Amino acid sequence: MIETANAEPEYDDAAIRFLEALWGDGYLSPGGPDEVDRVVEGLSLEGKTILDLGCGAGGITLDLVARHGAAHATGFDVERPVIETARRKAAAQGLQHRVSFVQAPPGLLPFTDASFDVVFSKDALLHVRDKDALFAEVFRVLKLGGVFAASNWMISHDGEPSADMKAYLAAEGLSFAMASPARYAEAMRRAGFRDISVRDRNAWYREVAREERARLKGPLYQALAAAVGGGYVDKNIRTWEAMQKVLDSGEHRPTHLRGWKPVG
Repeated sequence: MIETANAEPEYDDAAIRFLEALWGDGYLSPGGPDEVDRVVEGLSLEGKTILDLGCGAGGITLDLVARHGAAHATGFDVERPVIETARRKAAAQGLQHRVSFVQAPPGLLPFTDASFDVVFSKDALLHVRDKDALFAEVFRVLKLGGVFAASNWMISHDGEPSADMKAYLAAEGLSFAMASPARYAEAMRRAGFRDISVRDRNAWYREVAREERARLKGPLYQALAAAVGGGYVDKNIRTWEAMQKVLDSGEHRPTHLRGWKPVG
């Protein structure tokens, strides 16, 4: 069973508007289309069926068909507000015949065995506590020879978080269940993945987060305060300041993952 720490919606309309202002239409994680391109670098998605696991507001799911040529992309998320937003965006872009969005409570993935050529995820897996169950399900829904490609926020170790990391997690107030890159890779191996690769992205996001905080305090502040309230923006500025400490220390490790389901 795949479980999150809290099945109640954490990404409501205010959160969606706030994060899209930082990261782009339909994007609830950093880097926009350029970072998605890096996650799938070297993979041909043309004509493939793709599951976007933890799809959020659907921007990436739509890009996987519009920019990368996937035959069909299915976005899955446990939260209803983001799925409703994603469906509206698909209709607005005229892509509803090439994408579908599925919302279901935490648990086993609601897809049959060997349904997808590719399982993609962008900074969503940190909400899942049981990494072994997670990758067993990802492996199950992949076709033979299929690939898992993801980015995720991780912690550099699996021991007790530092005081700064605890302060950051408290500031986020979200159901983060961080684990180390080594823990993720081990869960992938246990599930049966081969040719596993791990790519550290701390240096990249360390600088991007600094720029994001500057934008929040400067050019974005007034527009965001008008949209979601000054208190909401101020809270997030404090969260970014707490996050910057653990990015600079190296304890916060955004990381790319890739692995293949063997043929036979």
